[in-house]
Amino acid sequence: MSRRDAGARDGDATRTAALWVPDWPVVAAMVDGEIDAHRPAAVHDGRLVTAVSASARAHGVRRGMRRRQAQECCPGLELLAVDEGRDARAFEPVASAAETVVAGLEIARPGLLLLPAAGASRYHGSEQALAERLVTVVAESTGHECQVGVADGLLAAVLAARSSRVVPAGRRERSSRRWASTCCSTPRRPSV
Repeated sequence: MSRRDAGARDGDATRTAALWVPDWPVVAAMVDGEIDAHRPAAVHDGRLVTAVSASARAHGVRRGMRRRQAQECCPGLELLAVDEGRDARAFEPVASAAETVVAGLEIARPGLLLLPAAGASRYHGSEQALAERLVTVVAESTGHECQVGVADGLLAAVLAARSSRVVPAGRRERSSRRWASTCCSTPRRPSV
């Protein structure tokens, strides 16, 4: 048995594409007609803000803020309740559009699709071409902007989608560690 065969059996990650629609719960509320697209809006679960529109983010509203803190940043903020049914219903057209490009997708949650990339990237010519095709088809079919990332494994693909990157095969561990340290770290509180 060659070293390459042993590595493959020990759990080499599958090339995965992740399609991410940023701020999906707010976008779903806009699709449902609950708010106008130009209004600053945020979805909250009764305690914390869970999703923020781009216009609210421009006023300083962030995920994880308490309701009152978010309203202080943006007095005209439209607060919406979490509605998982609305989010799922509104995401179906996005999933259907992506499925015209890649078969066998999985909806991880409304706003995030996971897709097998190996066969689809060969069919479309490259992983970059696959990502571009997915973005184009979703935009043309639904009018929604999305980001696509391709990498080894689920976590790396989701992180790659957040920056619209195609990570070369075999670079999963290094890239995931770097992204996780920059996007998932929490700032330390100053000592009192």
